[in-house]
Amino acid sequence: MAKILVVDDDLTVQLVLKNLLTSQGHEVAIAPNGEDALLQVKLLYPDLIICDWIMPRLDGLEVCRQVKADPELATTFIILLTMRDQITDRVQGLDAGADEFISKPIDVEELLARVRAGLRSRQLTQQLSQALRQLQQTQAQLVQTEKMASLWQLVAGLAHELNNPVTFIYSNLSYAERYTQDLIELLNLYQEITPNPPPDVIDKIETVDLNFLIDDLPKVLSSMRRGTQRIQNMVLSLQEFSRQNRSGLQSVDIHQELDNTLLMLHYRLQSSELNIEIVKDYGHLPLVECYACQLNQVFLNIMNNAIDAIREEPHTIPARIILRTEQLENERVVIRIANNGSHIPSDIKARIFDPFFTTKPIGMGTGLGLAISYQIIVGQHKGSLQCFSEPGKDTEFRIELPTSIKTKTVSN
Repeated sequence: MAKILVVDDDLTVQLVLKNLLTSQGHEVAIAPNGEDALLQVKLLYPDLIICDWIMPRLDGLEVCRQVKADPELATTFIILLTMRDQITDRVQGLDAGADEFISKPIDVEELLARVRAGLRSRQLTQQLSQALRQLQQTQAQLVQTEKMASLWQLVAGLAHELNNPVTFIYSNLSYAERYTQDLIELLNLYQEITPNPPPDVIDKIETVDLNFLIDDLPKVLSSMRRGTQRIQNMVLSLQEFSRQNRSGLQSVDIHQELDNTLLMLHYRLQSSELNIEIVKDYGHLPLVECYACQLNQVFLNIMNNAIDAIREEPHTIPARIILRTEQLENERVVIRIANNGSHIPSDIKARIFDPFFTTKPIGMGTGLGLAISYQIIVGQHKGSLQCFSEPGKDTEFRIELPTSIKTKTVSN
């Protein structure tokens, strides 16, 4: 049935209530005082608490306040036992967090009725909380899906627009290099035929520093070739990152996806205000079956948060982000993304995957990135996403994925 905690310093009341509620099929625990009650609620997470108002050291009102102040216990239904029947007393009890009252001496039928009503109320509250969480998750998915769809479209369009002129330049560099070599050879031939050119030609040769020009021009063209090759590689990475022309499950190289994400974040990693060192400790991984576009979104969200954490922490040592990968024995792989920025307090860490939860100032964060990342890893990929953060140690996000998704899921 239900887990019920009875809090009363009277042994007779303890025994009577335990026997009565146990006979109704409930699991009953006893706390002889308020302090013991607060310890037990953390272990039992009871559905309902029946608590005496007047107790030594820690009374029932304080028990109500502390239980209701804990987000994990806030939906626990609390019944206060009291001989006080004044309106002001009841108002005081309600303000402290009590949900119901039973007057002493206790009427058995009234007690059982109020317990049944309290458990129904608790169940409805839990259902509402679950519905709210599902609604928040759905809303977060819709918002983030639209946001990321626009980003992928922008990235794909940018890559396409860059690709055309860069390809044109790169394809013409071969002709420019050949024409340049022909002109240099022709110039050398003229110099051999005309060893003593007119004074105005000699002046021009000295002005342009002809020997340096002949030596440096091929180097300039070679440098242009390397630059266009780099731009072509960046365009290819942008196309791979967005994957607008692909859908469904693909077998991908996780290391390549991480490197593509780093390329996308190059402007933040190498900013003038903070140069972040990237440490790669890649293990040997097989190809992983996944929704590549969504997985890249996870990497992007976590690395962006890592950069933000580093910027919040004044560094006396070089700032760094560490990427580690490893293959596990049970056909799974693990990806660790760690940073030496500010650590995450335990109360915040417990909520970082909640939709719309953010510690950033208004306008600086939506609270969707990690919530969506959790859904992508756990929901879509049947994996796990955990955060580890302690003072004085690196903060680490640990992603564990199966190498193959056995159950097909729907891709956004």
